[in-house]
Amino acid sequence: MDFLDRLGIDLSSKILMNLEDPSDIVRVSSVSRSWRHFVIANGFVQQLCLRMFPQLSRVSRVIELNKCTVIEPAVGSSHSAELETLEKDHRVYNFLARVCTSSHVYGCIQRAICASSTDSYPGKRVENTLSACRAFYWSSKGQSNPAMPEALTYELVSKFCIITEINICPFEAYFQLGSPIYSAKSVRFRLGYSKTSNDVGKGLLAHSYPSADDKFIWTYTSQEFPMAQKSDTQKFKLPEPVLCVGGILQIELLGRVQRNKADGLFYICMAYVQVVGRSLSPAFGVEILEPSGKFVLLQNKLEKFHDQPIDAIETIARFVQSSAGDLWQIVNRL
Repeated sequence: MDFLDRLGIDLSSKILMNLEDPSDIVRVSSVSRSWRHFVIANGFVQQLCLRMFPQLSRVSRVIELNKCTVIEPAVGSSHSAELETLEKDHRVYNFLARVCTSSHVYGCIQRAICASSTDSYPGKRVENTLSACRAFYWSSKGQSNPAMPEALTYELVSKFCIITEINICPFEAYFQLGSPIYSAKSVRFRLGYSKTSNDVGKGLLAHSYPSADDKFIWTYTSQEFPMAQKSDTQKFKLPEPVLCVGGILQIELLGRVQRNKADGLFYICMAYVQVVGRSLSPAFGVEILEPSGKFVLLQNKLEKFHDQPIDAIETIARFVQSSAGDLWQIVNRL
């Protein structure tokens, strides 16, 4: 007996919607032609992806790039065209679901864009937070108000990434009496995209927080995470993996703890920032549609998903490129 046929569409759909592994849905669609049609016609893989990543609700359409064969629907056959669209969506979302559940994660920061303020620029610039050498750091300007926030903005390795956690190490001023730690009281994370397709972050260093914030659209804002007043790397794991569409991450540093005895002002200083996740490029890409904020999901049929962490050579190469010739940092990194 075919229970999908006997139970009807509604009850059968409720049963299949309990599947959480995309490979299980693929197996269901492989049982028979009728089951495959049922899975594709109801878009179960797409619904699974939406449950995993609500950010996909902004997808306006799906496009397969470099497809080898294209089946043209018969003239006047709207049913054939609709079926072809459903099958295309099934293929793309099926591959996307498998890629999103891949086990490998790695560092996802491409470069630092800007900081809301910088003390003694460029010596204590935000780019220092990408170095593993704790002797170099970013420092905010001093403030008399300990509630004044700061923000660090980064560009990720691609415009389509899954972020799972952010690791931050506050700076310990070992050269000051008592080795004070210039941490923040709490942190919050925002993900989004740039309003312009021009060079991201160009000229933003001259802007103060939150005026530079006007350059970006934020599609996800996390909860606040309390920061410990320690110089160790602190891991902030997001409640659920988040799909970043646009490739921009901002770290909001909320509240100041440490006062500098020399001038009596409060500072925030960070030694290291790491974003952990996986890039979905080059197999997938996005094209953001303004001003609606929706986006086109692109799958490149000629590209494969590289399910491997970035190797040490590439990591060093990125650091050398972003360090602007600072030989001392390069030597320490090596």
